Amino acid sequence: MSDPGARPNRLAREKSPYLLQHAFNPVDWLPWGEEAFARARAEDRPIFLSIGYATCHWCHVMEHESFEDEDVAALLNRDFVSIKVDREERPDIDGVYMTACQLMTGQGGWPLTIVMTPDKQPFFAGTYFPRESVAGRAGMLDLLPRLASVWRERRADAEAAGASALAAIREVEVRGLGSGAGALDEETLRRGFADLHARFDPHQGGFSRAPKFPAPHQLLFLLRWSDRTGDRRGVEMVEKTLVSMRRGGIFDHVGYGFHRYSTDARWLVPHFEKMLYDQALLAMAYTELWQVTGDDAHRRVALEIYEYVARDLTDAEGGFYSAEDADSEGREGAFYVWTREEFDELLTEALGEDVAGLARRAFRVEARGNFADEASGLRTGENILHQGETPAEIAAALGAEAGADATRAEDVEKRLEQARRVLFEKRETRERPLLDDKILTDWNGLMIAALARSGLAFADESLVEAAARAADFILDRLRDGEGRLLHRYRDGDAAIPAGAADHACLCWGLVELYGATFDPRWLRAARELLDALLERFWDPDRLGVFNVDEAQKDVPVRQKELYDGATPSANATTWYILLRLGRLTGDLELLDRAEALRRALAGPVAGAPSAHTMSLVALDLALGPAQEVVVTGDPGEPGARRMLAALAARYAPRTAVLFKPAGSPSDALAEIAPFTAPHDLLDGKATAYVCTGFACRRPTTDVAEMIEQLA
Repeated sequence: MSDPGARPNRLAREKSPYLLQHAFNPVDWLPWGEEAFARARAEDRPIFLSIGYATCHWCHVMEHESFEDEDVAALLNRDFVSIKVDREERPDIDGVYMTACQLMTGQGGWPLTIVMTPDKQPFFAGTYFPRESVAGRAGMLDLLPRLASVWRERRADAEAAGASALAAIREVEVRGLGSGAGALDEETLRRGFADLHARFDPHQGGFSRAPKFPAPHQLLFLLRWSDRTGDRRGVEMVEKTLVSMRRGGIFDHVGYGFHRYSTDARWLVPHFEKMLYDQALLAMAYTELWQVTGDDAHRRVALEIYEYVARDLTDAEGGFYSAEDADSEGREGAFYVWTREEFDELLTEALGEDVAGLARRAFRVEARGNFADEASGLRTGENILHQGETPAEIAAALGAEAGADATRAEDVEKRLEQARRVLFEKRETRERPLLDDKILTDWNGLMIAALARSGLAFADESLVEAAARAADFILDRLRDGEGRLLHRYRDGDAAIPAGAADHACLCWGLVELYGATFDPRWLRAARELLDALLERFWDPDRLGVFNVDEAQKDVPVRQKELYDGATPSANATTWYILLRLGRLTGDLELLDRAEALRRALAGPVAGAPSAHTMSLVALDLALGPAQEVVVTGDPGEPGARRMLAALAARYAPRTAVLFKPAGSPSDALAEIAPFTAPHDLLDGKATAYVCTGFACRRPTTDVAEMIEQLA
């Protein structure tokens, strides 16, 4: 990064790790704000806007090549007003200008490079640019003078292009929304499944060739499709994908957790950054797959993810950090790869040659390595660890006696765990990748949801406690003076108004936390957040929710997020939460809003179902059959515990469970969910009321009968 001995620019006052990375660039960076735009207007200069994030590899490359370069900085400082934005702090700004880039160039990515008028109208867009022109890609030293010349000599063209770009972005925002085109029904689900099935890689899993990105919301939908139809192909695609990912180099076999994506089709060579949202959504997918299949290997992967998050991404106060970088020691992946010589020497000295040999086979460590230098494409002699032979396969190959395979496999597994611990301890002495320690409300909401759901399914109280600590942290620390939710916390500072995604994702986390604890305060907090979301972000004209509320005046276009990217869209998550809370509370107004959102999203979702798989998850719930189970009883009584445990272990994505403590002096649950008020004990025993459409069947005190009613 930049020389810390240099004179700092205005970014030195910021909290974002990404902006602070650029605080000592010779570029006269300013943060997004009126000061920058006022300067551009006063000095009659265009804006050079650069958007990225702290763990973005190519952002680091562009900084080192261009923004640390005195010649590039001189051009920027002479002809432009330069603004840096952290896309994770300001996803609303990033969304507008990423759309502009995609419309203007047909592609997008980070770093995002925009040149625009002082009135925020973009007339040039691109992504990474090298310092000098190479291989047909314009370099900054050539590009900047040309753009400055356009501004001086062809101002009218630039302004017209900028105005046209913003008009096109606004058109994208309303296209198809609220048109009523395309009914969302079970046929929509079938087409979503058919598209994913057609794209599925039967050999390696996933739904593309290369690169391969985790898309857990696709997997969550496929599990629901199989549950709805009995078509096991959905489960098979999910299992093939998740097993392949766990075996591949995209999984960190030493410290656990998943990297961002695989650059190849085999899940072998990752882009090494680790993101909180990937950990959350993948852990949720592995948990649901465990519920469906009963294969304990899937439960172990979820727990490995949580071990990584607890160790490396958890703040002392309970919130979760955003990400770890791909780079250390000046290059990508250095923290994670091993030469054969280093690997053998370390394990042989610590555990002996036998264990070193087992580990070589298990992690496929080769003398020539499997990791290539990014610039040259040549192998470095380093290895990305990935699963070769399983413990059972190694045991069999070593000549285990018939009938003794399981014992030998367990022995091999224990030795490999010893080897992993030795590798981990050694790796901890290396220079670590940058930790992006900002705490984001929406990503924390996803992790809270995952932890709570897994804690309930696995009967693991420690996971539920971690979810509750994080929820308390967000609800307590990420508020403004008027009690409104905020988006980002770092270094004691909470800032940036929360968007629709923050409200929706945190609401999802709180709903799952209620399901894991049956503490009505989480349900109450979720309802308050949902009310704020509907009041401040809902579009009464074309329906759906805007990304930002009306008070957010510094964004040129008020967008709506519909398409599911790395995380579920704000509108899909809102639809899902409206259904969940509407059914948990019996509030028909919320269900009416959910139906309105279903109509609003009909055109985009029906047009490309597999691009909106979180919406398909919501649609699956909307179509039903959906059920509510109200269990009433003494929380410590065995009958109540058996009922709740039986419900927790099932994969039942359309079943909502509420628990009403018997004999409570104040019925806090009935205040939030009035339809539960008449549900009392039967014959003094824990009792279950199974309801569909808020009409309940005959109450039962028998666990088996309860499950039969649900079936």
